[in-house]
Amino acid sequence: MAKVEYDAFLAVCPSRELLDRISDKWVTLILCALGGGPANPDHDGTGEPRPMRYSELARLLAGVSQKMLTQTLRSLERDGFVTRTVTPTVPVTVTYEVTELGLSLYQAVRGLKVWAETHMDTVLLNRETYDTTPAEG
Repeated sequence: MAKVEYDAFLAVCPSRELLDRISDKWVTLILCALGGGPANPDHDGTGEPRPMRYSELARLLAGVSQKMLTQTLRSLERDGFVTRTVTPTVPVTVTYEVTELGLSLYQAVRGLKVWAETHMDTVLLNRETYDTTPAEG
């Protein structure tokens, strides 16, 4: 079978929908957590990939609603970026782990997270300057 060529600049290209999905902040933060995220809050996020329980992810991702975390994890599982493992304990234990495909995306989005953290002060200063400068025209 011939390899299909995708072009996200085209409105009808399915890769555009994938790009929309993977550019979500919660996707980035979940992949960063599973791909090498903090074992503790002071960690720099460059550790080894490790499985995490749903409750661990919920605690780590401050501000994410239960509904959004569940939807995002299901979407990541459907696309093959994470695997979900249910262990029949009391209570049931559910863990999520990044896949090889997910690790390849993690390599890209980790840089985006680091860039945002590194340049936030500059962006805030630029916003303040823009917002206080009278509009021309």
